[in-house]
Amino acid sequence: MKKVTMVWIDYGKGIEPVGSVAGAAAMGDIGRSRRVRDERCATMANEEEYEVEDFREGNKSSRGSRFNLIANELGLVAARARINLSRQSVLNGIKDLSDGPIHPDNRWYRAWTKFILIWALYSSFFTPFEFGFFRGLPENLFVLDIAGQIAFLLDIILHFFLAYRDPQTYRMVYKRTSIAIRYLKSSFLIDLLGCMPWDIIYKASGRKEEVRYLLWIRLYRVHKVTDFFRKMEKDIRINYLFTRIIKLIFVELYCTHTAACIFYYLATTLPREKEGYTWIGSLKLGDYSYSSFREIDLWKRYTTSMYFAIVTMATVGYGDIHAVNMREMIFIMIYVSFDMVLGAYLIGNMTALIVKGSKTEKFRDKMADVIKYMNRNKLERDLRNQIKGHLRLQYESTYTEAAVLQDIPISIRAKISQSLYLPYIENASLFKECSSEFINQIVIRLHEEFFLPGEVIMEQGNVVDQLYFVCHGVLEGIAIGEDGSEETVSLLEPNSSFGEISILCNIPQPYTVRVCELCRLLRLDKQSFSNILEIYFYDGRKVLNNLLEGKESNLRVKQLESDISFHIGRQEAELALRVNCAAYNGDFYQLKSLIRAGADPNKTDYDGRSPLA
Repeated sequence: MKKVTMVWIDYGKGIEPVGSVAGAAAMGDIGRSRRVRDERCATMANEEEYEVEDFREGNKSSRGSRFNLIANELGLVAARARINLSRQSVLNGIKDLSDGPIHPDNRWYRAWTKFILIWALYSSFFTPFEFGFFRGLPENLFVLDIAGQIAFLLDIILHFFLAYRDPQTYRMVYKRTSIAIRYLKSSFLIDLLGCMPWDIIYKASGRKEEVRYLLWIRLYRVHKVTDFFRKMEKDIRINYLFTRIIKLIFVELYCTHTAACIFYYLATTLPREKEGYTWIGSLKLGDYSYSSFREIDLWKRYTTSMYFAIVTMATVGYGDIHAVNMREMIFIMIYVSFDMVLGAYLIGNMTALIVKGSKTEKFRDKMADVIKYMNRNKLERDLRNQIKGHLRLQYESTYTEAAVLQDIPISIRAKISQSLYLPYIENASLFKECSSEFINQIVIRLHEEFFLPGEVIMEQGNVVDQLYFVCHGVLEGIAIGEDGSEETVSLLEPNSSFGEISILCNIPQPYTVRVCELCRLLRLDKQSFSNILEIYFYDGRKVLNNLLEGKESNLRVKQLESDISFHIGRQEAELALRVNCAAYNGDFYQLKSLIRAGADPNKTDYDGRSPLA
């Protein structure tokens, strides 16, 4: 099986492979860059990389921390068939542990997550049980406990090789040092402490009770269970009502189970001669007495404790079981106070299930309607995947940003846009040496969009009315011949733009633009751009000159030089005509503004006239 080895280097915020499209382009090897691009696009598709967190349908802002929202349960096949590699080749190549980090969609790792989920569920329930009912585990449970801790130790090791999506760029990061640093800064310490053999340490320390409190660190593992429920909620193949009810039952049982274990612990931490002065030691149900409760069957003690916890949580209080000493009273007061919050949570969630107003449920309904529409119209698979992918991205990202900011004044929205997008526009080669006022006008009219790999944003020969700027990701410009052959003419990376040739020169789009990586793009519509250029026409001339200079490096695109030059000449003639008209009509205010903006009063129009002639 062919192995694909990739070396990674850091490009500031993003992580790029030397064997990537960017690396090949930097070396001037377009042929090699295309081959690498094909491999990367296919890898992304077949490994189902681009997906939104918590979705399991089979087929995360957009910016900053909102990029955290894309995860990897089941993914989206988005790239086209002609750039596909076999899944097995990918799994045995880039994502093989011996050759590189593990992709979260690796089927073996996904199987491992299901396995570790079982252990997490066991550990979450057994830890309070061990704390309350045991002072040193019996041999059979000790062996099971050690097996569980070994499994979690292996999970820690795997996390040092698990690729993740960069929260700033949405791109998968495979650099091992970055993966390790990220994990060390997050949950590594808690995970490691949870794997410590606390039962052995407790016995070795002379059975000091304080050591046993460290067992509660293992409750952090419950987050794996909650993550699992979160994924189930967003899987439209599973009934939402069923999933939510199961989750609520789990929450209620877990809380009462933990409380039951603490109730029993409070009774057993008193000296034996004072155990009659506890809730269970003084308990007598009918003719049955719990005076020597340590000798009673374990499951009977646990059932009694659960009964006490449940009737207390429900505030039923039959009176048969109650607090006896001060410690029990204090804990019951705290527990009942917590139960009021828990009860409100349970009732609120049940109400939400009836009202059907949650964001997740709205997404599920929308996705179900879209799937029905696609099935009815028999849309092709690639198109179906793209539609579902964008719906997922819309759910988890800031596609709803306009609704969030609609109540904010325009002036504040303009400042928000400037703080978010100004660096990308300032660094765009298209606007090199343009005035800050012109760039600010561009920035406040931008819209943020995201595109999944394999999608075609612009097609060759089409009329274009949108200008795009690349914030993150990689795209390729492809010239399609009459025989259907493809030729890569440009590679679009951060600070690049596309669509400007068609818009500025009023010609059809000269090449197709296709996404190689998940891209974050800024979009500017043609009408807004034209309106700005009419006012800042001096900057418009710079834009055209930058456009002409920027295309000299590519022979294929350089063929458009005549179109660009012709458009520049036409704009110069129109500007000269405007100056002449202002001078002829005696409009000195407009004439001054034109000259102040950079118009040449010596420039002649089509008839050889100038304002000074």
